[in-house]
Amino acid sequence: MLVAAAVCPCPPLLVPEVAAGAASELDPLRAACLDAVAVLAAARPDRLVVVGPGEGEYPPGTPGSFRPFGVDLEVRLGAGAAGDRRLPAPLAVGAWLLTRTGWSAAPVTGLGLAPEDAPEDCLGRGRALAAADERLALLVMGDGSACRDVKAPGYLDERAEGFDAAAARALGAADTAALAALDPTLAAELQAAGRAPWQVLAGAGEGAALRGSLLYDGAPYGVGYLVAAWS
Repeated sequence: MLVAAAVCPCPPLLVPEVAAGAASELDPLRAACLDAVAVLAAARPDRLVVVGPGEGEYPPGTPGSFRPFGVDLEVRLGAGAAGDRRLPAPLAVGAWLLTRTGWSAAPVTGLGLAPEDAPEDCLGRGRALAAADERLALLVMGDGSACRDVKAPGYLDERAEGFDAAAARALGAADTAALAALDPTLAAELQAAGRAPWQVLAGAGEGAALRGSLLYDGAPYGVGYLVAAWS
């Protein structure tokens, strides 16, 4: 049963050491993410799953690094013995958020999704996670569109603002049906990496009757960043 969820974007720039001189520009976003993660601990889950762009499952203790971004900083996905896998950058950002909040409330695992994963598959994975007889929390990592202005990674696309607005409404209202209805083709064209993770959340949240709160909605670098908490 899903008892809480936090939705955060996953740019490595969330980590102040990576952002360096531009770190203060993302302080409001960073604070919103930490507030969302705090909601997870307050729900007293039996298990936390960090969901985001990646590939397959990541066991407790999986390490990640920000060395590819020029920073000698290591993180770990909760407590556990390090295996052969390494966290992709989006899940490493999630692990960093948990470290910043001193997470110790429950065991942590990771689930990575490919951008092309179909909505039905994402919904099914979410339903399977929530079907277990335990109190489940999700930390859902993923960005909105990367096409909000001419300096954005995907340049300006007139459809991007509307896509992000629809996602923001759905996340803020904990509207699982609206999240499930997000168009994967449009999301791919807008480089919205959060679509698949959000639809895992939609599947897990069906019937949970959680209330949502939108904590941040902005596009400081032409990329839609959304933060929400469900409880």
